[in-house]
Amino acid sequence: MIKTLVIFVGGGIGSVLRYLVSGWMYVLLGPDFPFGTFAVNIIGSLIIGFFLTIAEDRFLVSPDLRAFVAIGIIGGFTTFSTFTYETLGLLRDGSFFIGATNIVLSITVALLAAWLGTLLGKLVI
Repeated sequence: MIKTLVIFVGGGIGSVLRYLVSGWMYVLLGPDFPFGTFAVNIIGSLIIGFFLTIAEDRFLVSPDLRAFVAIGIIGGFTTFSTFTYETLGLLRDGSFFIGATNIVLSITVALLAAWLGTLLGKLVI
């Protein structure tokens, strides 16, 4: 129950941070490219790689703190970070085919799902 609560609180923090950073990027760089989403995805990928590496390799970090930061804050900030971290792990472990498959399927299927969602949304309107 505690882990669920810390993930819930962290997710709220990450979501607010995503909103603030995305908005700031759009103000700074304009709306012609999804700079806000791009920025949070790259920042989140950097942070999850950094945090989980030090949490697993350098310091003892409690499972609740790991859940709060990695699943809660970073997950609320962006789920793309988890995708990149897991794919990097596959590639680092020599699972090139599985890693490449994950990249192609995740991006392709996510785009198709977004397209399908758009079509379904247009049917409702």
